[in-house]
Amino acid sequence: MREVSIRPALITRVLPDSIAEEIGFEVGDRLVAINGQRPRDLIDYRFLCADEILNLEVLDAQGETHWVEIEKDYDDDLGLEFETALFDGLIQCNNRCPFCFIDQQPPGKRESLYYKDDDYRLSFLYGSYLTLTNLTDREWQRIEQLRLSPLYVSVHATEPDVRIRLLKNPRAGQILQQLQWFEERHLQIHAQVVVCPGINDGSHLEQTLRDLAQFHQGDIPTVTSVAIVPVGLTRFRPTEDELIAVSPTKAQEVITQVQALQAEFLQQLGTHFAWLADEWFLIGGVDLPLASDYEDYPQLDNGVGSIRQFLQAFELAARQLPQQVTPPRRLTWVVGNAVEQAFQTIVQRLNQVQGLTIDLIALKSDYWGQGISVTGLLTGQDLLQGLQQRDLGDRVLIPTVMLKQGETCFLDDMTLSELSQYLKVDLVTVAGVEGLIQACLHA
Repeated sequence: MREVSIRPALITRVLPDSIAEEIGFEVGDRLVAINGQRPRDLIDYRFLCADEILNLEVLDAQGETHWVEIEKDYDDDLGLEFETALFDGLIQCNNRCPFCFIDQQPPGKRESLYYKDDDYRLSFLYGSYLTLTNLTDREWQRIEQLRLSPLYVSVHATEPDVRIRLLKNPRAGQILQQLQWFEERHLQIHAQVVVCPGINDGSHLEQTLRDLAQFHQGDIPTVTSVAIVPVGLTRFRPTEDELIAVSPTKAQEVITQVQALQAEFLQQLGTHFAWLADEWFLIGGVDLPLASDYEDYPQLDNGVGSIRQFLQAFELAARQLPQQVTPPRRLTWVVGNAVEQAFQTIVQRLNQVQGLTIDLIALKSDYWGQGISVTGLLTGQDLLQGLQQRDLGDRVLIPTVMLKQGETCFLDDMTLSELSQYLKVDLVTVAGVEGLIQACLHA
């Protein structure tokens, strides 16, 4: 049983025109209790705030305690945001998966970068993946009581010996019984399989997908979708691990295997059910599936269909592009070399606008030691190394996926302002198709 210490929830934002602003909440206040109960996390907070009458215990920035009574409608939100979604601490992972990205980072960074979370609450709230191996009986009961569904589960393999080998945890072999638990309670999950060549590929991958498909039955399927992701390796990984990188030949083999199973699932289940991450097609040099093949994009946040959706969104938005822009401008758009070919049509279309010149620079990540790199893993050092000594034009477009969420620094902690000073050029962050087009059209 993990030790639990509930800390007062630090308020980092009070939304404008909200109940909280009207009452006088301020950033730096701490929420201690709601109707006498201390919320453990954001889930508790939302549940407790559903009452129409709230008695709040609040600790202000000077350490003085206040009691506030609020009468509101049942579904009214208070308008508070907090430093963290977890007020009683993170449930950490005790698995030792050799492909874990946390263990493939360089030493010497800030401590929080090495926290391994395996927290069902982050899975429910934000779609992060967990293994189910670190849950206590009390936490299983809470999932059932609050009906926390769907959760996102890293399955990797359904054969007990294979999953134990991957997670280095004897409890990992219980995955089929755990899926049965979800099925009996009509709770749902989205599954993930990270394919490690020589360990859980081939016949093991087929067994895993067929086992998971058995849980896609009825009006409330237990396993709603599966993402198949290639293992990602960096130069910082432990030297004693048994992993090998996915080669173009292996990627083509997996694509062929999974697409055959998709056709079978579509006939039997009415859905493709299992989807390949975009990286498989980029590594294998195979054309991306059509937009219709992704159905409603159930695994988009796992990199399944994100490139196709981006291309489709650009094609639609490009209909509104002007014939000309003034004054003329030349911009550099930086991406990972994995998407270089896929984005050529976008660059060609943008360059049809008179007065606009877009240079696409596709980089690999020497920082991580990856020959084929996705855009989100490029670091400030990669950009500095790849862009210095180049004519970058009027400014450089930086996709926001390169930056830490909510921050202005890259994964190696270099900041945007530092990189701008090194390169002596303005950097503009762009989010999605709309951000790209706005940055191109507005000088």
